[in-house]
Amino acid sequence: MSRPLLPAAIAAALLLGFFLFRQGGSSPDRPARPAPVKAVKDRRSAPDFTLKDADGRTAHLSDYRGKVVLLDFWATWCEPCAMEIPWFVDMQRKQKNRGFEVLGVSMDDEGWEAVKPFVARMGMNYRVLLGDDETAQRFGGVDALPTTFLIDREGRIAAVYVAVADRRDFEDGVELLLQAAAPAASGRAAVSPTSAGAE
Repeated sequence: MSRPLLPAAIAAALLLGFFLFRQGGSSPDRPARPAPVKAVKDRRSAPDFTLKDADGRTAHLSDYRGKVVLLDFWATWCEPCAMEIPWFVDMQRKQKNRGFEVLGVSMDDEGWEAVKPFVARMGMNYRVLLGDDETAQRFGGVDALPTTFLIDREGRIAAVYVAVADRRDFEDGVELLLQAAAPAASGRAAVSPTSAGAE
C-alpha cells in the first residue's frame, strides 16, 4: 500500500519555508525585516548625562561624539540583560577600532557592591556606569530592562530596543551607522542636555 501524499506535501512546504528563512526572503506569512535604524530625518538628539564609572571617573554621553554608541540600560538581576551582554562584549571587541563603543548603564539599587562582581564574572570589556532615575527619565522613562539605544555619530537616537532584541538587529544597525560618514568638525553638538524622550 502506497503512503498518502499529504505528508510529502507538508514536507515540501516546510522545506520551502526553511529556504525562504535562510535566504532572508519574505512571504505573505513572513514580512520583510524592518529597517534596523530610523531614517536620519526621524532621529532626535540623545540627552546628555553625567554618571560615574567603577573607578569614580565622570562620564558624559557627549564624550563619545563622533562614535557610534550602543547604550544599554540593564541590571544584575535581569536575566534577559545577561543574555544580551555577551553579544555586546563581542561587538565591542570586534568593532571598537572602527569608532564604536558600548556603554552599560546599571540600574541596580545596590550600587557597585552588586555591579562590580557581576561585571568581572561576565567579562564585560566596555565601560559600565551607575545609572539613576533622572537619567532614565531623560531617555523617555526606561520602564523595562534591558532597554538599549543605538546612537549615531552625531549623537542622535537611531534605534531603541525594549526587552531582548535579536542579535542580528543590533549588528545590522551598528554596521549601518558605522558606514555612515563621520560628522564634520564644525557639526552641531552631539547631544542635547535638555532633550527628553527616546522615540
